[in-house]
Amino acid sequence: MDALVMCGGRGTRLDTDAEKPLFRVGGVPMVDRVVGALQDSAVERVIAVTSPNAPETRSHLNVPCIETPGEGYVADLDTALADDRLSRPALTVAADLPLLEGEVVDRVLDTHEGGSLTVLVPASLKRALGVSDDTTFEDGGREVAPTGVNVVGDGPDDARLMRDRRVAVNVNTLADARVAEQWL
Repeated sequence: MDALVMCGGRGTRLDTDAEKPLFRVGGVPMVDRVVGALQDSAVERVIAVTSPNAPETRSHLNVPCIETPGEGYVADLDTALADDRLSRPALTVAADLPLLEGEVVDRVLDTHEGGSLTVLVPASLKRALGVSDDTTFEDGGREVAPTGVNVVGDGPDDARLMRDRRVAVNVNTLADARVAEQWL
């Protein structure tokens, strides 16, 4: 399965001049940590999805890139998924998951049974870790948050709940970055 690293965001909430994917956590750009985790997993190929919002990121990466207009996550993902170089289903991973590891990616891939898969974490885990949780919603009577790890395929949609800080810590703010550094 191909893996798309979504790295076209500006990262305005980080309050830094660095492009969000190049923001350093523990001295290493977040996108490098994510690409490394994917390379340590069973994914066949890593492709970065970049935009005009992150030109330095595109230059920094040593993986193939799909350039998108930078009109937002969903629009950029749709553009990337339309690229004929990409096989489907495809794993999508946000570049702001500096704790991600190959073993976690492999667990997600092992869980995928066809169609699309959304990986969620309990909102209570994000709160317990002290990271931002501004995109929570109810799913099956429980409050959950998306992780930024998904499989996009054709067929039915499914969700998997994981209680793992390695997918619960998305770095959107400087406070999130401090939490991530504590767990590295």
